Amino acid sequence: MLCSQPNWGGSYQRVRGGLDAQKCSPEKSASFFSKVTYSWFSRVITLGYKRPLEREDLFELNESDSSYTVCPIFEKQWRKEVLRNQERQKVKASFYKEAHTKKPSLLYALWNTFKSVLIQVAVFKVVADILSFTSPLIMKALLLSNVSRQKFSTGEIINLMSADAQQLMDLTANLNLLWSAPFQILMAIYLLWQELGPAVLAGVAVLVFVIPINALAATKIKKLKKSQRKNKDKQIKLLKEILHGIKILKLYAWEPSYKNKIIKIRDQELEFQESARYLTVFSMLTLTCIPFLVSLATFCVYFLLDEGNILTATKVFTSMSLFNILRIPLFELPTVISTVVQTKISLGRLEDFLHTEELLPQNIETNYIGDHAIEFTDASFSWDKTGMPVLKDLNIKIPEGALVAVVGQVGSGKSSMLSAILGEMEKLTGVVQRKGSVAYVSQQAWIQNCILQENILFGSFMKKEFYEQVLEACALLPDLEQLPKGDQTEIGERGVNISGGQQHRVSLARAVYSGADIYLLDDPLSAVDVHVGKQLFEKVIGSLGLLKNKTRILVTHNLTLLPQMDLIVVMESGRIAQVGTYQELLSKTRNLTNLHQVISEEEKAHALKRVSAVNSRTRPKDKILEQKPRPSLDQGKQFSMKKEKIPVGGVKFSIILQYLQAFGWLWVWLTMVTYLGQNLVGIGQNLWLSAWAKEAKNMTDFTEWKQIRSNKLNIYGLLGLIKGLFVCSGAYVITRGSLAASRTMYVQLLNNVLHLPIQFFETNSTGQIISRFTKDIFIIDMRLHYYLRLWVNCTLDVIGTILVIVGALPLFILGIIPLVFFYFSIQRYYVASSRQIRRLTGASRSPVISHFSETLSGVSTIRAFGHQQRFIQQYKEVVNENLVCFYNNVISNRWLSVRLEFLGNLMVLFAALLAVLAGNSIDSATVGLSISYALNITHSLNFWVKKACEIETNAVAVERVCEYENMDKEAPWIMSRRPPLQWPNKGVVEFINYQARYRDDLGLALQDITFKTHGEEKIGIVGRTGAGKSTLSNCLFRIVERAGGKIIIDGIDISTIGLHDLRGKLNIIPQHPVLFSGTLKMNLDPLNKYSDSKLWEVLELCHLKEFVQSLPEKLLHEISEGGENLSMGQRQLVCLARALLRKTKILILDEATASIDFETDKLVQTTIRKEFSDCTILTIAHRLQSIIDSDRVLVLDSGSIVEFEAPQNLIRQKGLFYEMTTDAGITQESGTEKKLL
Repeated sequence: MLCSQPNWGGSYQRVRGGLDAQKCSPEKSASFFSKVTYSWFSRVITLGYKRPLEREDLFELNESDSSYTVCPIFEKQWRKEVLRNQERQKVKASFYKEAHTKKPSLLYALWNTFKSVLIQVAVFKVVADILSFTSPLIMKALLLSNVSRQKFSTGEIINLMSADAQQLMDLTANLNLLWSAPFQILMAIYLLWQELGPAVLAGVAVLVFVIPINALAATKIKKLKKSQRKNKDKQIKLLKEILHGIKILKLYAWEPSYKNKIIKIRDQELEFQESARYLTVFSMLTLTCIPFLVSLATFCVYFLLDEGNILTATKVFTSMSLFNILRIPLFELPTVISTVVQTKISLGRLEDFLHTEELLPQNIETNYIGDHAIEFTDASFSWDKTGMPVLKDLNIKIPEGALVAVVGQVGSGKSSMLSAILGEMEKLTGVVQRKGSVAYVSQQAWIQNCILQENILFGSFMKKEFYEQVLEACALLPDLEQLPKGDQTEIGERGVNISGGQQHRVSLARAVYSGADIYLLDDPLSAVDVHVGKQLFEKVIGSLGLLKNKTRILVTHNLTLLPQMDLIVVMESGRIAQVGTYQELLSKTRNLTNLHQVISEEEKAHALKRVSAVNSRTRPKDKILEQKPRPSLDQGKQFSMKKEKIPVGGVKFSIILQYLQAFGWLWVWLTMVTYLGQNLVGIGQNLWLSAWAKEAKNMTDFTEWKQIRSNKLNIYGLLGLIKGLFVCSGAYVITRGSLAASRTMYVQLLNNVLHLPIQFFETNSTGQIISRFTKDIFIIDMRLHYYLRLWVNCTLDVIGTILVIVGALPLFILGIIPLVFFYFSIQRYYVASSRQIRRLTGASRSPVISHFSETLSGVSTIRAFGHQQRFIQQYKEVVNENLVCFYNNVISNRWLSVRLEFLGNLMVLFAALLAVLAGNSIDSATVGLSISYALNITHSLNFWVKKACEIETNAVAVERVCEYENMDKEAPWIMSRRPPLQWPNKGVVEFINYQARYRDDLGLALQDITFKTHGEEKIGIVGRTGAGKSTLSNCLFRIVERAGGKIIIDGIDISTIGLHDLRGKLNIIPQHPVLFSGTLKMNLDPLNKYSDSKLWEVLELCHLKEFVQSLPEKLLHEISEGGENLSMGQRQLVCLARALLRKTKILILDEATASIDFETDKLVQTTIRKEFSDCTILTIAHRLQSIIDSDRVLVLDSGSIVEFEAPQNLIRQKGLFYEMTTDAGITQESGTEKKLL
């Protein structure tokens, strides 16, 4: 429940001053005239006309409009509504045994928050009609329980924020039309009664008949929109996973498969859109024809009521003016109905999200004041209240200041135990007590997109001396020397520009600097090499480290550390199998077979040797480091995240042309013909009525009038029917064309994104990309064609109106020329600013999505440190930046409207003056026709200028979608030269003077790499963190292209063939195991190439068969987003299973077993040796035990080869490899013994 949240409505303050104070909105201090005419905004419009606007040029929000002010008010109202709803449910439950559970109303909370503003707006709108005739999601996301997080994926939550919350904003612009449109209709009917009497009731009957039909259509549209939204959720969810796992897709050449998955979902969305649009066409047809049908029915009944009723010019054109007034609200009703329908769906979805289950603070007793830091008493936990227990009957007391190791095999519950301490799991039974603050280092390091220093400080104040101690202890000082700006270097999203080991050290440094009481460390040493791991343990975690007086719980697979632990917890199948000191557990070994499953005899034998080696070694630095300065960061990765480029100047005509090409030229010309036809027929109708009224005036014989009346009425009706057909045809044509444009532009965008090189994704935020697939595609789908249709219609309407008025009053041409000049001048003056503000709005939306996505991915870490409020505050800041642009955009629209209304009224005044001055020289019917059209042209011209501006500003969406088309792409997936089907058949890999860099302006990441493998040879690749090991594997897959030299595989230069021909014939188990949401079967075999029996076979080889068989759905078990419902070790084993399925002649293992316990690692290595015995294997590893039995070992340092020999020879040579094996406690004898096994 939301009401359970502590300090939800805390004080939000914004520091005012500096640029903010200078650019604060002058709206409040403006005079009444300035406010009414929006003249206070003219300086921004003027500046935008002179030069492209920048963010600093825009006025800040009024304090009352900022999220700092609005959010606390809304939160208070939402809490009230939640409590009110609880009371209602209690009352119902007392009367009814099975009372229907009702959700609290988001709409009611929003009304109570904004009702005073809405009432003020309504009052002004009433006056105008008579004269004429938005961030609580991030807060909720930080409170979601794990069950709720599985129910609402990151993609779905992003869609709620970007689409559903936006829908509420869109409704506010049209909210007053809900009552204003019916009010205008009633006013028009009342005035028509004054002219035509009871005959107007026939028109009312038409309205009563048609509007319910549209209501039925709206109900059907609502259902379709709801299905479309669910479809959109799936689409964004999959897209986000693809962007986060893009490297895996490229390594496995899976882009076409996942592209087809997204396009399939997109096609389903477009099918829903198509059905909804055809229903909208029907609504449009009926509502467009209503003025004609009402007038026809009214005139018919008017003649039938009294044969003496004659249509005079006064009656005709007064009635037609009222019918035109009636047309405007009826024309706007479909938009309003559609918006209301979509908003109702969005409200329901937001209510579902805001009402989902949250973490219960009472799961953990944090006010515990006993003798122990942590205590479990008969505690059982699961990830789902209704699910099976994952942790069972935990009973343990952890003393304050103790160093505790948690060990066990893959999937035994080690990481789950830390989650239980954090309160991330559902407590089923028992008691959990925790004393003091917590710092958490997750198994998969979470790194923010900010400078390195901010990643470590994590919101704390700078303490320079302690900060430097932390950097030194976490082995980060050598890295800072190599980073372009030291600790001020910006780290990319998910830490893409630093290595995996560096990410874990930054994550550890963040925890150490926090000064917490309890440290939960989820295997932070697995991703670093032995030398660095030893330093981290000695200087940070161990008995002499910075955390020596703190309570430390370390999940580890490094069993050499166990003798130094105060307490060891052995996990098995979600239970604590054994607890004790190292010596206590060793003394029970004979009777405890469970311990044998965790610690092999070989590891025990080496453990003491390694510890003694570590303790006896006192040299301060690695000798090799003293001899040669070594960059610990790949030089090629020294880049920062790029800020989104904001184009300046007008939208190029080529952009509009691109949209029209996607639309289809056939549909473009058919649209023009149908809209031209409906406007010509509309003018014909009015001219026919004018001629009819003129004849009636000159007619003296009533009998003759009666004879022609039926004929005139029939022709008037026929013209209306023809117009209706043109309207229907035009709507159908534009629907077909716009759907074609939506489909084409989406596929083009997806193609362009998937062909971009991996460096693009490492230097550009996913928010920028997702923003194009959400907001910009939404504009192309729903708005751009709508504005184009209205603009074309208005253009033809304005041209027709001017021709009719000029035909009746030739002198009107003297007034129309300067007025049209002013219209165009205002449009050009306005659009320069409006267009740039829209671009700034689009660019400011990307940080909102990026921050939101980043926060969701690190929510466990944020909650562990207790920094929810700080991240809510940061989110408010990026939302406010977006709102500043939105605010300026809205005000610029109002500025334009006021000036256009003024010019339109001048046009009506000029036409009326001409009519008066003409006197009796012009027929009254002609005067009536011209004045009627002049009244109409005010609205039409205003509409025309607005829509012209809307088209240009919304064309920015097309510009953003097409932006990726001109960027540098990867090499083609398939080229004319293709390798033989059986290639590679030997597995010989040769590097010849190979050089590589990540970017042209950076140094070489690999320098003069020359070596050659033999067929079926096993090569180990080692080096300190950042030496270039992973870069070498990236070059094999052409993730990084060559800067010189070449790579030859079985006689073929890999640069001469297509990327998919290359990547499809190589195999890799990557450093970071990436899984996608979907079934386990889909994750193993996304191309659906293999039988179930083959899948079971590889699962058995990976030691996952027993685990998968225990799952209710077996192979169809649903993997949650990012594979969160599997342990890190299980994810790595799934990646191994993929490799076994995709057996090729060359296999690259990139730190593939870093998160697996030693025993499982040993079994996996045995499987790899057996199953890939006839393959060439290149193994990148931190655990030297994994490569000590290799045929040869390649030692890299600073992007160069320093050693390449058999491991035994390298140990004898006592070079860099010898130093590393000594650090790992591996002797020549032990290495030889393992080689012989």
